[in-house]
Amino acid sequence: MKIKGKLMDASGMENTFQRLALQVIERNSGVKDVVLIGIRTRGITVAKRIKACLDALEGGSVPLGVFDISLYRDDLEDLSSEVVFSGSEVNFPVDGKTVLLCDDVVYTGRTVRAAISEIMSMGRPAKVQLLALVDRGHRELPFKADFIGKNVPTSAREGIAVRFAENDGEDAVYIYDK
Repeated sequence: MKIKGKLMDASGMENTFQRLALQVIERNSGVKDVVLIGIRTRGITVAKRIKACLDALEGGSVPLGVFDISLYRDDLEDLSSEVVFSGSEVNFPVDGKTVLLCDDVVYTGRTVRAAISEIMSMGRPAKVQLLALVDRGHRELPFKADFIGKNVPTSAREGIAVRFAENDGEDAVYIYDK
């Protein structure tokens, strides 16, 4: 992996999460009926960061769940190690709720499709919205994120690496050559 450039640093990521949280609040007239689901693995960190912003801004506690859709990942062929299925953890009803699905990077749309199928198997939400830190294009399925931190048109030879302090020791988003 050859890094081509840094798209966001820690400060840029913090500002982006604050902006995204404000957009979620505005579009949904608050967060009363909003629940968050992070897509394992880095979508969980995205969901936790958005939750922290929403809770601070709205003075409540937005429910947070986790989906593991490892078998549907867009980048399975790029992963050097074997993918481990860790399971999903959603301990709240989705019926009548606005489900905010969170992921780090939106690419082909296959991961989003799998997550939406999982949500619909759990009940009937009022709405499903998608929040992504980075949208890199190249859709194979017709999904568009409702909330996007940064649009980064990439070539098929490029990738996006999102790094979080919790997992990687730094907050940053990089573009790289595969």
